[in-house]
Amino acid sequence: MPLKKHSISIRGHRTSFSLEDEFWTELQKIAYAAEVPVARLITRIDADRQPDQNLSSALRLHVLTKLKDKEGSDTS
Repeated sequence: MPLKKHSISIRGHRTSFSLEDEFWTELQKIAYAAEVPVARLITRIDADRQPDQNLSSALRLHVLTKLKDKEGSDTS
């Protein structure tokens, strides 16, 4: 799973993050389901992350949490 670099503007500042294609695809699906642009979702995740956590890691954990939540709701 090679990493791909992505760039985005968050609150007027350009930043980049690296994600594997699988995480990027899931992030896009989460944004679509929430009816928000991917950039807005990433901005929200960035605002909620811990100060010592990098953005790439925060995005992966967000995807993992959403997938686990979905998995839990699918079994009930």
